[in-house]
Amino acid sequence: MIMHDFYKVLSDETRLRCLTLIFEMNKLCVCELIHALELPQSKISRHLSIIRLNGLISQQREGQWVIYSVNPTLSYVKKSIIAMTINELKNTPLFKNDKKRLKDMTDRPTINQDKHDV
Repeated sequence: MIMHDFYKVLSDETRLRCLTLIFEMNKLCVCELIHALELPQSKISRHLSIIRLNGLISQQREGQWVIYSVNPTLSYVKKSIIAMTINELKNTPLFKNDKKRLKDMTDRPTINQDKHDV
């Protein structure tokens, strides 16, 4: 992936919303992102695929769920750029609402992770 693609991934609002929650929560399944962003599964999955193909997140299956997390091989520079971007955006109404909907979600899947407290 060239840096141009990296910035294209960050320039899309839906992808940035997904990345923000994944980076803040460490691991999320598609159902959690659908609930938090209030978008259809097809749109979320398409954007997650683009993010994953550009190497920013990875996926793994845990039971019946496909879990998305930060790619462990992501470079320090890219992680830093994403973290700074998220830091600037996480207190905006859009991102606060996403996080609140995620926190209020009932029947969230039980997945192995370090952080799952919204």
